[in-house]
Amino acid sequence: MTNKPRPAKLVIFDCDGVLVDSEPLSIRVLVETFRDLGVPLTEAECYQHFLGRSLSSLKATVLTKFDRELTDAKLETMRERLYDLYRQELNPLPDMEIVLKTLSLPYCVASSSLLERIQLSLDLTGLGSFFGKHVFSSSMVANGKPAPDLFLYAASHMGHAPADCIVVEDSPAGIEAAGLAGMHAFAFVGGSHAAAARLRETVAAKQPYCIFERMAELPALIANMSQG
Repeated sequence: MTNKPRPAKLVIFDCDGVLVDSEPLSIRVLVETFRDLGVPLTEAECYQHFLGRSLSSLKATVLTKFDRELTDAKLETMRERLYDLYRQELNPLPDMEIVLKTLSLPYCVASSSLLERIQLSLDLTGLGSFFGKHVFSSSMVANGKPAPDLFLYAASHMGHAPADCIVVEDSPAGIEAAGLAGMHAFAFVGGSHAAAARLRETVAAKQPYCIFERMAELPALIANMSQG
């Protein structure tokens, strides 16, 4: 824990792996995509390189690390596969709806995913009505996570200073972005991908404000932070 912060005024949620249990589905599609590219990456390697990162970061890493290009056609095929999986298998994280009903603070979504993917995720899981127009994508800023741009953009549009914001994240890239933005990172390690991605170990290295496994704990953790 850090020194006592001032009371939080805004909660910024990541989407994938925090609001919706989508990371295993995304990684499954990534593994298939890399196999098609002739790069036989494992699930563990995909989590290591790509968890929580933006599409532009994904494309750049594929080019620099593996000397392969993710063309627009390949990206469209990948999206179609993923959206089909979402429609068949996507679920919200346990207790997510109850938590959103319980929180007394305003909140929003800030995700590395494209806006249409975020909206699809929220609509399929019944969470869309909680956020309305308070949905922000890395496509809205110059640099995706781990840069702080997206969180700063979301806070500005929601009318709050960075120091008054809590970010709920599951990825090292997101936690790093929150820290660079001057926000308090709450690392959630309760998604179904947590073991495969070695989440607790990897997020701890980024020194978040706290680490928790059950989303139902979030309101109490926020209250405790405000009380010191």
